[in-house]
Amino acid sequence: MNLKKWRLFSQRAIKSIGTEKDDVSIVFVSNAAIRKLNRQYRGKDYVTDVLSFPSAHERFENQLKANLGEVVISLERAATQSKENGLTIANEVEQLILHGLLHLCGYDHASDNGEMNRLELNLRRKLGI
Repeated sequence: MNLKKWRLFSQRAIKSIGTEKDDVSIVFVSNAAIRKLNRQYRGKDYVTDVLSFPSAHERFENQLKANLGEVVISLERAATQSKENGLTIANEVEQLILHGLLHLCGYDHASDNGEMNRLELNLRRKLGI
């Protein structure tokens, strides 16, 4: 796995989204680990592809330089989805990173009448994924 590639892609994606906060952690895990996190934090007992955990800011932190949070990706699930969707694993992981970053920036496809989906599709084109 080329971690430098994911770091550089994440930086490009953050810049494309336009948030002032530019620090994020991308964590790659197994299906078992993401299922445990999904159950623990969302009450959903199944494997998912990506989870986002926004950072909680302390009063003493400079809000402009604060960490966005963590994007957790199941590489096993990404591999399965890439085959199902006819994508490379790299493209699938890029899509999952972008999706997770959008959630960290406050977008929610479950409640925004398609705003996040439209933005995500536009950013995919812009980022070449």
